[in-house]
This record gives sequence, structure tokens and C-alpha cells, in this order.
Amino acid sequence: QVQLVESGGGLVQPGGSLRLSCAASGSIFSIYAMGWYRQGPGKQREFVAHITIWGSTNYADSVKGRFTISGDNAKGTVYLQMSSLKPEAAAVYYCTGFSPAASDYAAGADYWGQGTQVTVSS
Repeated sequence: QVQLVESGGGLVQPGGSLRLSCAASGSIFSIYAMGWYRQGPGKQREFVAHITIWGSTNYADSVKGRFTISGDNAKGTVYLQMSSLKPEAAAVYYCTGFSPAASDYAAGADYWGQGTQVTVSS
């Protein structure tokens, strides 16, 4: 089993920045990639970004150029640096983990954290 714990959520003004962190524990050797999903109020959960153990990344079109995902394989951690935040970015952000068998990282994940709330408001 893999446990994922997010931190770093909070309130930020539009145009501001925020950095989310996620720490994995347990059977982290079974993780091939980690990433982030989010679910805004009244919206479906959506893919945000992922990074593989080799450093390959992919982003949702809505966050490209403003969000940066990074990771530390040795520590089993992943980060999401969010900049130029818009009000529509307000959501619960979920850390995710993917097994080596995963083929479409935007179609769901094998492991989920509990989520951390990001509020974008003036």
C-alpha cells in the first residue's frame, strides 16, 4: 500500500503563487509516477500534472506555463508550484501515484491522497 499526504494548501490572492507538497510512504517502490488532480466546487475531478521517476512531465492545457511539477525520487515527494493563480484554480488538490502499469495518467490514478484545499480569492 502507498500513502500520500499533501500539504501547502491555503488562501492566495489572484495572481499569486502557492507551492503544494506531497509525501509518499509505504510501498513507494511500486510508484512509477506521481501527479496532481483537482476538483473545484461543482466540477468533476480533473488531471493537473504528472511526473515520472525519469522526470518526464505532462500538464493539463489549462495550467501549462503557470504550474510546474517536480519530484524527489529519493524522498518520495512531489511538488506543484503554482503561479499566476486564477480564481478558477480554486479546488481541492489531490496528490496521486501511478503504478508502472498505468498508461493514461489523465484517466485516473492508482493511489490518492486526502486532498488539500486551495482558495484563490481577494
